[in-house]
Amino acid sequence: MLVTCSKVTTAKWFTFLLCLFVSLFLAPQQIQFTEQKPKFNKHSPNTSRRSPAGSISQLSIDSYSSVCSDSEDESSPRDKPQKTSKGLSDFCIKNMKQAEFGRREIETAQQEMPALMVLRKRACGEKPLAGAKVVGCTHITAQTAVLIETLSVLGAQCRWAACNIFSTQNAVAAALAERGTAVLFAWRGESEEDFWWCIDRCVGAETWQPNMILDDGGDLTHWIYKKHPGLFKKIIGIVEESVTGIYRLYQLSKAGKLCIPAMNVNDSVTKQKFENLYCCKESILDGLKRTTDIMFGGKQVVVCGYGEVGKGCCAALKALGAVIYVTEVDPICAVQACMDGFRVIKLSEVVRQADMVITCTGNKNVVEREHLDRMKSGCIVCNMGHCSTEIDLLSLRTAELRWKRVRPKVDHVIWPDGKRIVLLAEGRLLNLSCSTVPLFVLSITATTQVRLFVLCYLLQKYEYVASLHLQTFDAHLTELTDEQAKYLGISKHGPFKPNYYK
Repeated sequence: MLVTCSKVTTAKWFTFLLCLFVSLFLAPQQIQFTEQKPKFNKHSPNTSRRSPAGSISQLSIDSYSSVCSDSEDESSPRDKPQKTSKGLSDFCIKNMKQAEFGRREIETAQQEMPALMVLRKRACGEKPLAGAKVVGCTHITAQTAVLIETLSVLGAQCRWAACNIFSTQNAVAAALAERGTAVLFAWRGESEEDFWWCIDRCVGAETWQPNMILDDGGDLTHWIYKKHPGLFKKIIGIVEESVTGIYRLYQLSKAGKLCIPAMNVNDSVTKQKFENLYCCKESILDGLKRTTDIMFGGKQVVVCGYGEVGKGCCAALKALGAVIYVTEVDPICAVQACMDGFRVIKLSEVVRQADMVITCTGNKNVVEREHLDRMKSGCIVCNMGHCSTEIDLLSLRTAELRWKRVRPKVDHVIWPDGKRIVLLAEGRLLNLSCSTVPLFVLSITATTQVRLFVLCYLLQKYEYVASLHLQTFDAHLTELTDEQAKYLGISKHGPFKPNYYK
C-alpha cells in the first residue's frame, strides 16, 4: 500500500520508483494494526547508561559472538577519535578492533542470502543506483550489512544509524566502517541522547544531501521533519519497513505534512508470510533461552496479539509444550487463534497465573501497571513488537520499586513485598536485542524489495523471489499442462496468485 501525498509530479514519482531499489528490507517483525496510535518517542526513560550486571552467567557473555559482547566498555565512543586503516574518520562505532571478526560475520550472512547475492552480481556492472544517496535507520546486523554493501556495489552512497539501542552488532558496524561501505553512527547500548545524536550525524545536513530515506520505525523520518525539514526538497521518497513507522506516516499524511511519496514495505506478501511469521517463530525461542534458560513445557504463556508475529510466537511455544493464551482486539485474528487451538481471553483474566507475557501488537500500554501489580513473582515480561511502548515501563520507574540488573538485558523489578518480575531488554524488541534472527528468511524479504521496485512486477515479483530460494531446498515445481493452465485461466508460468493475495 502506498502512503500518498499531495503535489507529487509524475516525473518525481517515476524517479522514486526507480530509486526504491534501495528498499531491501531486513526488519524482523510484523506488528498487528490497532486503533490506538503510538507516539513518536518510543524509548523508555532512564536509558542514559546501562547499569552493570549484578551477577552475569558465563553463558550470557558473548565475547565476539554474533550479537557482540555485553562485557565491553560501556562508555560512549562519541568523544573518542577513530580512524580506519585508510584514514577515514567520518563515523562513530564502538571498537574498530572487531572489524575482522565482523567481516567474517558478514561473509557468513552472505552464504545464507543466496538470491540477494545473485541479484547483486547481475546488476553490479550497470550501477543502477549511481547518484542515489541513501540515509538509513535500521537494525545494524550482519543481514543489514549485506543490504548496505549491496547498495554500495550498485552505486549508492549510504549513511546509516541504528533504529534500536540494543540491536547493533558492534563487530559488524566496525567491518562496515573499516571498508568504507557506509558512513555509520551506531553501537550497542546507546543512551537516549546517543541515539538521537547518531541519527543527526547520520543525516549530515550540513555536509551531505540525502535523496532517499530507508526507515524502520519512523524515527529518522520524524527527526528530519523536526530538525531538518529543508532536506525534503531533494528527497525523492521514503521506504518504511515497520507498521509502527507506517502509523506515523499516516499521521503526517492526515495532517497534510507528508510532502513526498512513501512506500509501506509490509504490504509485500513475502515479508508478511516469510519474515514476520517464520522469523519470529524461531527467534522468539532463541531470545528467551539466551536470557532466561527457561524450560517451556507446562508454562502458561500469554501472547498479546495474533498477527503474523503472534502466530509465529504461539506456534513455537506450543510446539515445546507451553499452555498458550491469546489476547486480541480484532475478531478475525481472534477467530484464527481459536481455530488454531488457543484460548482467547483478556489479559486481566489470566495475568495472575501467567508465567510469561509476550506483547506482539505494536500498540501502546498493552501491559499496564495494574497488570504488572497482579503478576505472580517470577513472571517473565517481554516484547516482540517494534517499539518499547507496549509495556508501561514509565509506571515501573517509581520510588517504591527497585530495579536490579541480573544479566545483560535482564532486569528484575522488585516490589516492596519481595515480588519480582523478570523484564527482558527493557521492553524493546526481544529477538534483535537478545539474540539473532534467521538469515535465510531475511534473504527472501531483501530480495523481494529488489524485484518489487526495480522490475515493477505485480504478483510475479513475489513468485520470482520464492523461486530463487527453492534450489536451496532441492525443491522441484510441477509445471501446468496447457490444458490445465487454460482451465484455470492463467499462464502456465504464472503468476499464480491474484493481485489481492496477502
